[in-house]
Order: sequence, then structure tokens, then C-alpha cells
Amino acid sequence: MPDLPTPQDAAEATLFSECWDAVLSYADLCTGGSADARPLASEAFSRGIREVRAAEAETGGRSFGRRTRAPRLPRIPLLLTAVRQTTAAWEAQGHGGRLDPELRLWLNSEKAERFSGPPLHRPLALRGLRDMQEPDAALLWLTEVEAMPTAAVARRLGLDPAGVVEELQQVRGVFRDRCHRNHLDTPLSEECRSYARLLDAVTRSPAADVPDDLSRHLARCVECAEAAACLKHSGGGLPSALAGGVIGWGGLAYLERRRRAVESGLSRSAADDTDEQPAGWVKERGGRARIGRAGLLAVAAGVSLLALVVTLVPFGSDDGTDDTAVESAGRQPVGEQVPSFDGLPSGPGSVGESTSSTSSPETPKSSAGAGVSTDPESEKEAQGDSSSSAEEDDAAPNPSEPAVCHARYDLVSEWPDGFQATVTVKSDYALDTWRVGWTFRDGQKMTQMWDGSFDQEGSRVTASAADYNKSVAAGGSLAVGFLASWHGENSSPVDFTLNGRSCTHSS
Repeated sequence: MPDLPTPQDAAEATLFSECWDAVLSYADLCTGGSADARPLASEAFSRGIREVRAAEAETGGRSFGRRTRAPRLPRIPLLLTAVRQTTAAWEAQGHGGRLDPELRLWLNSEKAERFSGPPLHRPLALRGLRDMQEPDAALLWLTEVEAMPTAAVARRLGLDPAGVVEELQQVRGVFRDRCHRNHLDTPLSEECRSYARLLDAVTRSPAADVPDDLSRHLARCVECAEAAACLKHSGGGLPSALAGGVIGWGGLAYLERRRRAVESGLSRSAADDTDEQPAGWVKERGGRARIGRAGLLAVAAGVSLLALVVTLVPFGSDDGTDDTAVESAGRQPVGEQVPSFDGLPSGPGSVGESTSSTSSPETPKSSAGAGVSTDPESEKEAQGDSSSSAEEDDAAPNPSEPAVCHARYDLVSEWPDGFQATVTVKSDYALDTWRVGWTFRDGQKMTQMWDGSFDQEGSRVTASAADYNKSVAAGGSLAVGFLASWHGENSSPVDFTLNGRSCTHSS
């Protein structure tokens, strides 16, 4: 694993910490486990930073002013493309077994060739963002893809908070113009070129109806569908167009992770204290910055002390016995891993939250697990008990049993042959593991899942917990996101279960 570059100054140290958070999150999507995520992120980060510094050297040094740099991708999307390039290198070097199987299929397909092929055939969003001035492109990316609040983006880019919304609207217009010009420059078929002007006119007006013939053409033509997503800013399709067009494989999954990280407060980029240096960074003589060993040791000591307190303090125990701390085995959330180099602080790469499974004071405990009634006549099996069989998850839910959970299905986005959705389940009982099942009604097929793994037999899907999010407290929630394909109809799934028990559900 290569050593990561040392920040050249305090400003670059802050940028490194923010970018590492994003790179590690995407590297986790691309690999089969956290053991491979950090090496991939480290190698890709080194590759990307070398590219940035080489470009800055060609332009005569770094400049942070508006519209003063030669056009190129902002740092975060540039480093994310470096992750994609590094995965291709791993595959070519015979290390593909460390990558996600779906990613390996993609790397050996025509879709991946578009990102390294002739410039005029590359995804339109990638070409449009690259043609913009870097500060404008950074404003667009941080707001639309990283989902940072506009006030935080303004502080990070040195903009006037009062005018950042108006400037963002102007930048969206610039991006649209660049994409429209690049679309016309693309070698198009005669049919595509005949629709180019109509596509431009329709996407300029939010209220304009799409003619039936254009709609049918967009359902068949990938390049024109990409152009429509980039040109039409209303309807919420711009973030997906940017993430999919710039990153490539896993773009939508990355987009969902970043949004959830910001909503849950795990994203370093969205922190309010953006003017402060990250903890553990100290200045050296001459203005250079590095991560101090004292900073790392202080953080480690604090975490250890907190863990000790949590272990020793009893939680609602009336019989004088101590609760036993159960250590979660298996995969660690990648965001908790500290890079083994002197140049970058760690950051949460995966937004899947690991919730400690603690007993509620109102819930009696037994040797079988939490959530067991004291009445033997009405005894309920503990949810998440390790004795639950896989066959229970595939069985149809029993309507006579009382619901022990509530499932919510959210359709995040949809396109002609695929969609992205999230399933969130709230459990009445504490879980030490979980399996969530549901039934598709229209023949939808799963293609990718994050924060869990899936099996599909016919229309029945079973999602299993990842190693890092098995535990759920009583009354807590778990969630998985996924991508799937559909044809004809795409109605919401039914028959939700949690560990074989029926769930009520809503959409």
C-alpha cells in the first residue's frame, strides 16, 4: 500500500481530510470488505493527488481565486475517478477478487470503456463538469452530489453566504450550456440529431410536456437520455446525472450514502466548524501541517475511556448482575478506520450506523435474548435470535401473528429500465441480527444493495444484515438501499417480514 502524500500546508490538510471521507466511502462500495477498502482508497488517493499537483505545477502554482484555474475536475470527483481507475488497474493486475463482483462485470463491459475511450464519446456529465471552471464545478458538485448545505459550501469555497443560492443557479445554467454544446459536438446518428433541438427546447421549460416520439426515443437511446438528465434541472435528476456520469459504476449508491451521511451528521464535509482545523493536525515550522501522534493518541484514549464506562455501568439491572458487553465481530465500518500514514485524518466512509443492542428497562431479559415476555402462555420468540432459520424468512408471513415491526418503502428515483429504493424497518424488539423479506409484484430484479446483502428467488427478496449493522436496539430502525430493474410496471413491494415475522408497511 503506498504512503499517502503529506499535506503541503494547513489549507491542503483540511482539503485532504474532507476528500478522504468521500474516497473511502466510494472505495468501500467497490470492494468486497473493509480490509480491501482502505488499501484501494489509499492507492487511489495517492494517484489523484499526484495528478492534481502535476496539473498545478503546469499552471505555475496553486491558485484559490475564482475563475483563475485551467478547467479540470474539482478535487472530490477527480479523486473518485481515481478510485475507478485504480479498480481497473487492480482488475488488470489480477487482483479483481478483492473487488465487488458487480463492479468486475462493469469493468469488463462497454459501459466502462466509455470513460477511457474517445473524449467525444465519454459521458456527457463528465465532459460538461470538466469544461467548467473548477470553482464553479466544485460549487455544483458539493451542493448536488455531496448534499452539503449551501452555507457550508459557501464557507468552504469562500463565497458570500447571502449570494450563494443565486450563484448556484447561475452555475447550473453554465453546466447546462456546456452539456448542450457537448451533446451537439458528439457524433450523433441522424435520428439523434433530429431530436437535439427538440430536446433542448423541452428541457428548458419545467412545464413543457415531452412529445410521445421523443419519449420513445429517450427510452431507447442512452446518450440522448443522459443529455436529457443533464439539461433538465427540474425534477431532481441532476444529482443522479452527475454521480452516474462522473463516477460511473456505483454512482447512485454513492449519492445515497453521501446524503444519508449528511442527514445523520456523519459527514465531515457538512460539519459546521469548517473554519477549524481537524483535531490532531498540528502546524510545523514553515506553515506545513501534519497529523500529530498526540492527536491520534488523545482520540484513541477518549474512545477507550468511553467504551470502558459503557461496559461497567449497568443498564436497568435489578438483580445486581452486570450486563455483559458483546463485541461485534466481522467487518468494521470503514469510517472508523484510521489511515496508517502521516498525512490524513480518518473519516466516516460508510454511513451504515452500528447501533448497540441494549436492553430497555421496561423489557424483561432472559437467557434466550431480549424482548421475551414473562408470561409462558404468551411467550414471543426474541427477534434476531441466532436460532432463526433462513427458511423462516422465505416463508409467507402469517397474518394471525401480531406485527412486531413496521416497514417503509421509499422509491428514491426511477428511469426507463431501473430504479433506486430504500427499505427502512422499525423493530419493536432488540435484534442481534436481522433478515428482512419482501415480495415484488411486477417481476422487478435486484442488481445491487448496500448496508446489507440480498438473495432473490423469483419475486421474493431477502436482505441480510452486514457485519457492521447487525445490532438494533428495541424501537430502533435498520435500512438497506438497493438498485433494481423493472419492465412494464414498478409498483411497491408487499409482504414485508422481519426474521420471518409479519411487518406492517407503508410506501
